[in-house]
Amino acid sequence: MSDGSVWASASIAWRPIVEADFSLLADWLSRPHVHRYWHHDFTPEGVARDFGPGTRGEEAGEDLLVSVDGHPAGLMQRSRIADYAEDFQELSTIVDVPAGAVMIDYFVADPAQTGRGLGSAIIRAIVSDTWSSYPDCPAIIVPVVAENIASWRALEKAGFRRVGEGDMEPDNPIDAPLHFISRIDRPATAV
Repeated sequence: MSDGSVWASASIAWRPIVEADFSLLADWLSRPHVHRYWHHDFTPEGVARDFGPGTRGEEAGEDLLVSVDGHPAGLMQRSRIADYAEDFQELSTIVDVPAGAVMIDYFVADPAQTGRGLGSAIIRAIVSDTWSSYPDCPAIIVPVVAENIASWRALEKAGFRRVGEGDMEPDNPIDAPLHFISRIDRPATAV
């Protein structure tokens, strides 16, 4: 089942990454299906360098360990776009980026759980939480390298719509710069 209904009764939760999670993150980041698009340094030093500032409160964004039914399942990053000047600059040349807009990035760690709707379920959960955790956020905007079909389809299944496309610096140098930009707006009923 790929519509996410298999995950309707799952308990999806998250918490900030802590230093004790670094070895798990290194394992996840080394997995081919994650490394292909995240293209992240998964050495202990690389993980500590890139995730350490977040654990110490030195980073504006959130690095969140996502659990499904109590089991670690993936990573979610969430931040205000304006807090990262380079991201804001790249995105704002392609689409309108309203003040307070948030960006997310994510992966499902277990390749056996990909393509089954889990990513969309996690995205829907974080979107719902974003409306309350970021009360002035009018929209969530997510750029995805065009070649990462599974990622932009997960966004569509979670209610995002494509609002633009254009060239941005890809995480993995083997990817073309073309990115699809997806957006979901705060519902009128969101608090």
